[in-house]
Amino acid sequence: MVLAAPKRTRKRRKKKKSQARVKRYAILAGVGVFSMIAGSVLWAGLYRVAPPPGTFLMLQRKMSGDVIIHPWTKIENISPYLVTAVIAAEDTRFCRHKGLDFEAIDKAIEESKNGGRRRGASTISQQTAKNAFFWNGGGWIRKGGEAWMTVLIETFWPKRRIMEVYLNVAEWGDGHFGAEAAAQARFGKSAKDLTAQEAALLASVLPNPHKWRVDPPGPYVRQRAGTVRARMNVVRRDALDACVLK
Repeated sequence: MVLAAPKRTRKRRKKKKSQARVKRYAILAGVGVFSMIAGSVLWAGLYRVAPPPGTFLMLQRKMSGDVIIHPWTKIENISPYLVTAVIAAEDTRFCRHKGLDFEAIDKAIEESKNGGRRRGASTISQQTAKNAFFWNGGGWIRKGGEAWMTVLIETFWPKRRIMEVYLNVAEWGDGHFGAEAAAQARFGKSAKDLTAQEAALLASVLPNPHKWRVDPPGPYVRQRAGTVRARMNVVRRDALDACVLK
């Protein structure tokens, strides 16, 4: 006759199995987290020296039937007016923050609470991280990943590189990505030859390049470009683009 193990012994064995299973899961989770962190650091390191070959948004547009035009252009071959214009239009504190502009976030939240117009608080660094590594749309996974990659590129890339990548992966509509493609399509010239007004027009449509056009610009775009031109003067006066235009 086989005697059953005492009840206390069975509970002890069950507890040990449960603890071993939890330990295995913890190890697997730790390995997974470490792999993601290491992979993201390597990815950011690669893009510090190599041009991103494409983005998820480019793939999305291509699958929708667009012909993607995406010539890579070094920042020294992009008009300094465009650098100043996008800082004026998108992120005047670009040279002063570390990627996440908490002052702008607080201001946007306060304006929303007071019933004001909702506005984004996304910095150029955040937009670069989103465009280079992620996809459009919300969701906490994407937003969390964007914040993490923003911290990484701000840590490992100089501001000049962040701006260079930003100006090369930004969408300007009709399958045109990057400053060179936009300059050629909208003005028939190279990005390095853009005038201050042309740069202001391109920066003005960045929030929604499919809705707002520069060829020809409508009343709203012309008005917005005028505002951007005025801000460009302030940016240059206060050297708010000095981290890029040395």
